[in-house]
Formats: sequence, structure tokens, C-alpha cells
Amino acid sequence: MWRQLSGVARTGSSLSLCRMRGFSALVQDKALVDGAWVDSSNAKATFEVRNPANGAVIGKVPNMTVADAQKAIDAAKQAYESKEWRSLTAKDRSNLLKKWHKLIEQHSQEIAEIMTAESGKPINESKGEVAYGNAFVEWFAEEARRIYGEIVPSASPNREIIVMKQPIGVAALITPWNFPMAMITRKAGAALAAGCTVVVKPSEDTPLTALAVAKLAVDAGIPKGVINVVTTNKAAPIGDLFCKSPDVRGISFTGSTEVGKLLFRNSADGIKRICLELGGNAPFIVFDSADIEKAVDGAMASKFRNCGQTCVSANRFFVQDGVYDKFVGQLKKRVEALKIGDGQACDVQIGPLINEMQFNKVSGFVEDARSKKANIILGGQPLPDKGSLFYAPTIVTDVPPSAQLYSEEVFGPVVSIIRFRDEEEAVKKANDTRRGLAGYFYSENLQQVFRVAKRLEVGMVGVNEGIISAAEAPFGGVKESGVGREGSKHGIDDYVDIKYICMGNLKYD
Repeated sequence: MWRQLSGVARTGSSLSLCRMRGFSALVQDKALVDGAWVDSSNAKATFEVRNPANGAVIGKVPNMTVADAQKAIDAAKQAYESKEWRSLTAKDRSNLLKKWHKLIEQHSQEIAEIMTAESGKPINESKGEVAYGNAFVEWFAEEARRIYGEIVPSASPNREIIVMKQPIGVAALITPWNFPMAMITRKAGAALAAGCTVVVKPSEDTPLTALAVAKLAVDAGIPKGVINVVTTNKAAPIGDLFCKSPDVRGISFTGSTEVGKLLFRNSADGIKRICLELGGNAPFIVFDSADIEKAVDGAMASKFRNCGQTCVSANRFFVQDGVYDKFVGQLKKRVEALKIGDGQACDVQIGPLINEMQFNKVSGFVEDARSKKANIILGGQPLPDKGSLFYAPTIVTDVPPSAQLYSEEVFGPVVSIIRFRDEEEAVKKANDTRRGLAGYFYSENLQQVFRVAKRLEVGMVGVNEGIISAAEAPFGGVKESGVGREGSKHGIDDYVDIKYICMGNLKYD
């Protein structure tokens, strides 16, 4: 049985940071700037971090100002230009990342406990995220030595064309609460491998995981100023600074499409390199030819991981007439069996929503569907006996096109099911959205597999598979779901400039 955080248990009582240190020396109560653990310059202002499962205060972190963020940018710039970082070979950077990977591996249980305490996700999912997030550190440690240039055959006999890749400089990384470790390592691993330095602004809901991982980077010997972490619950002014600072040469953001558009717009004057991984509205299509048992397994994995709070979560379920009743019946049985509660318990599968705003959004979407005559066959209500942020896993059928569930990303444990007749109708409905991050479908018809995979307007497709993310694969979307790719060999691209060198007047005779 997983050991509980000392003193947190299942009460609403406050847990001081010093008591939390009893279970992990990784918990930090300061931000990281230029290799030092620092307070806010605003009279040491702080904000609380709460466990969404029970409302307990599990820590306080500095509420950093724009001036503090500027100091972090200055430190990152100085570190980038210093001999301690710029002159490092690719092998040196690789070795430092490998040390960081090893330390994360050694402290995986502690990181998972911190993550569950501040995000509410079940402990087994937190352990899975630590392994997944650490895979990016390992991958980019290896990729650091494979950032290859080119020698291009010249049309002139006395010239040589050389192409090399060089780091862009300081990168600002703005990360979300739903994957508080993996979204940092997926970005920072690539940036550091390329030779960049970074300023990380984690979500105000989950800063402790970010600080813990940064602490291990310091312990791994990564030089001061190379990784900086700025904590704040006033993200907008600091985000604006990142966009306008001439010393920030790239921004990587994971979050809502609306905020991504704002960052994109505000970065235009500086022509910054920008990577945006934004909201999704993933279709999940079940064709008549599908293996229904596998489709239900995939639906459960894709929809209910992290209480449905993932950008690649299946959002709109399209089920063909011939298998509709069978799929809905089996899915209902599986959803009814889900164990709901505080994520600290090993058998819990569904935890709370992250905050009140997200809870209100999910419940509002369901009430909107109810008012428009959708059929709520399971759930559809809060679970106050579990806690103020718990919402019942819900299945809604006969969802009309006018409902928010039909057209918008719910980001919660709600399955909306729409019936369809044929492949053409399914693909058309799946693509009828301005988002295009991930899509899923189940079919045992090989011809159909290739047709549909090509026609879905998304950046990632899961064919007979509900979990598709991997360090080796490019992660990203099309349309309003973002620009750029993270992970894979393409993850380096947003952190390097391509330089062409023309060697002229050469004499080979």
C-alpha cells in the first residue's frame, strides 16, 4: 500500500511545508534563479499550493514579479553566453542530461507523491508520468549528439556549402498543470540538448513538481542559470515579458488555444521561435469492423486518464450503427466500475478535477447537454461526499450538434457519444472542428485503416490504440491545435537555427 503523505491523509487540515519535507527533501519553498533558491522581491510574497482532493495546503511558493522574471532571463542569457555552457561539447551536454535522468529515476517515488498531492491524479498515474517524463530526458540526452549539419554539393568548383545547426539562445517554457513534470522535461530536455538555456514558468496549481525536478537538475551538475524556475499566480505579465523581451529567442507553451493565440500574437514583433501545443477536440471513432473489447479498453484509457484532463483525451465518440448498442453497453459497465477518490490510495482510478474553474466548466457542459435533450445514461452530477472538486464519470448519448459537448473540449470525465451511418459521415463529423491535435479510431478493415488515417485532420492518429504519446514520436497538432513538434528527433528543431556557411575561392589544384 502506497504510503500517504505525512499528515495529509484525507482531511482538510493544512500541511505545512516543513512537515511535507519529512517525506521528501525535494519539496522546495523557493524559486530557482541563477542557481540560487530565492524569494519574491515583492516583500517575499507567496501563494499557497493546495491538494484538490481535500483542499489541504501542502506548501507555499514565491509569488514572483516581472522584475524577478527579468532576473531569470538575465541569468539564462549570461549562462548561455558563458564558457560553462556555450563551450560544452554535445557529449558534455549529453552526459549532464544522463545524470539528470538517473537522479529522476532514483527519486521517482518522491516526485510521484508530490505530483499526486498537488494535482490530484492517482498515484499510479503519477508514477507513470514520472517514467514518461523521464523518457524525454533520456531521449534528448541521446539526441544531443545527433544534431547533425550538412555538406551540400556546390554548383561552383571553388566553393563548399556547409550547413550547421546552432542553439537559438534563451527559451521561455510555459507549462500546464495536467502533466506537471512531463511537459517540462519534454521542452527542457530538447532545449538543453540543443545548447539553449531556459526559464520555466510552471502552472500555479502544480509548481512543487517543477521545483523538485529542477532541484535534481542542479544536483546533476547542470550549471547555474541554465535552468531557472519562476513561480507565480499572475501569469499574464510574465508571459507578456517573455513575448517582448529581446533576450528570449523562443517560447514553448502548452495550454489553451486562447492563451496560445495571445502568445503567438504578442511574439510577432520579435519574430520569436514559437512552439505551441494547444487544445484538442479528439474524435474517437468505432467502426462496425472494430474489435469492440479493444475499442472499449482504448476508450477507457484515452478518456479517463487524469480524470479526462489531457489535451489528447478522446472528446467526441462516434460509433457506427451496427456496433452502437454493444459498445455503449460495455463502456457503461466499465465506467460504473471505476474507483473514485483521493489519488493517494493505490486502487483509485479517478481523482478530482484540478480547480473550481475546471469543475464549473465540466458541470456546465453536462447541464447544457441536459437542457438540449441529450440522454445522460450515467453520472451527470457532482460527488460532494468525495470532495468539492469531484465529478462523477459521465456518459451522454444522443448529443445534439448544438450542445457544447459536441463542439468544444470538455477536459473532464465525460463521454459524449454520437451515432453515425457510414465512413464518410464519420470522417466529416470528426473533421468538423477548428482543432486538430489527436484522433483515434478502431477498425479491423485494413483498407479502411489507411483511408481514415490519411483523411483525419489531426497531427496524431491512434489506430486501434488509445494511448499514443511516446518520447520517440513527434507530438503536436494542426489547425488551431498548435505549431511545432515536441519529442522525437523533430523536438530539437524549435531550439536551433540553421546557419549556411559559404566557403569561397577555394583552390583544389
